[in-house]
Amino acid sequence: MLYAGLDLSRKRLDFHLLDREGTTVEIGAAAPDADGLHHLSKRVARHGAPVLAAIESMNGARFVHDQLELAGWQVEIADAQKVKGLAPLACKTDRIDAWVLAELARRDLVPAIWLPDPLVRAERERARWRLHLVRHRSSLKQRVHAVLLTHGKPCPVSDLFGVRGRQLLARLDLPQPWQGTIAASLRLIDDLDREISECERELRRLGADHRYVPLLCTVPGISWVLAYTIAAELGDINRFPTPRKLAGYSGLCPRVYQSGERDLRGPLSKQGPRLKGVKTTFTQAAAL
Repeated sequence: MLYAGLDLSRKRLDFHLLDREGTTVEIGAAAPDADGLHHLSKRVARHGAPVLAAIESMNGARFVHDQLELAGWQVEIADAQKVKGLAPLACKTDRIDAWVLAELARRDLVPAIWLPDPLVRAERERARWRLHLVRHRSSLKQRVHAVLLTHGKPCPVSDLFGVRGRQLLARLDLPQPWQGTIAASLRLIDDLDREISECERELRRLGADHRYVPLLCTVPGISWVLAYTIAAELGDINRFPTPRKLAGYSGLCPRVYQSGERDLRGPLSKQGPRLKGVKTTFTQAAAL
């Protein structure tokens, strides 16, 4: 068995290959694209031994994982935050590089993350793309409100982008370039409305046959859009052994500071998928 540590950057993939005793077998680099990874697998195959590799979780790591697994490697994606804590056990330093990851793999210390299958990845992409569009639309609406306040024209209607609000905006006579900013923002908002509506129609169609969505819709405050997003972010519910693990993954657990008789509770932790919607979705459902 050979143990490979993979250090990924935007334009190259550095690798460090160790044997069972921890002796360096080979060091090198490859391009992090399909051709580069194909040549890397052929290059390492000359040693005639199976490969267990570890790569730090980051953008692009999943592509490397999939390509090398197709080539016969066993690849684990390591939790970046946990790797920093385990690195001194392998090399007496907290600098994470290919050799450190190879040592963690050799010592069976890789804090591997759960990898969703292609179906769950597709579900997440649909839900996250809709959320991405909604955030852009909200940003444009906030910009329009800011322009009105800048010129002393606070919004007198409940929905500035409804029928009455659009009539009010059409009657505005602001100097340029602010008038042009509002006009361009409204065009973009209309385009985003159409894209979001199309996304939601697809989510509704796919959610009807989802094993979790109908059950989630029975919870007060959760409709089919929130239900699909929650189901996509959680993936296989059986991977959480306890409800506490699920709450920790969602990032809804408060921070706890305990020392002796002191027991302080702080704000919500920042654990779980960053900027992916699972925490936002649960918060929205609770507010409804």
